[in-house]
Amino acid sequence: QVQLVESGGGAVQAGGSLRLSCAASGSIFRINDMGWWRQAPGKQRELVAVITSGGSTNYADSVKGRFTISRDNAKNSVYLQINSLKPEDTAVYYCNMVVISTTRALTDYWGQGTQVIVSS
Repeated sequence: QVQLVESGGGAVQAGGSLRLSCAASGSIFRINDMGWWRQAPGKQRELVAVITSGGSTNYADSVKGRFTISRDNAKNSVYLQINSLKPEDTAVYYCNMVVISTTRALTDYWGQGTQVIVSS
């Protein structure tokens, strides 16, 4: 079994910054894609950013130039640096990892979510 633990959310004013972290632990052989999603009240969960095992990244248009995703394979961790926050960034942010376990099973795991609140 694998667990993902997120940290770094909070309440900030517009224009501020936050750094979200997500660390995986458990029976991990390798982690493929890592990503961050978010869900605002009354809206569907949306993909914010993804980073492949090779380090390629992709971002939602709404966050390009403001958000940066990175990963540390040695720590089984993914990060999201969020700059120039806007009120519309308010949401619960979830990390997601595609994990190959020590038994070579491929499974999609999710973090518990961390709240980001941006005030104007």
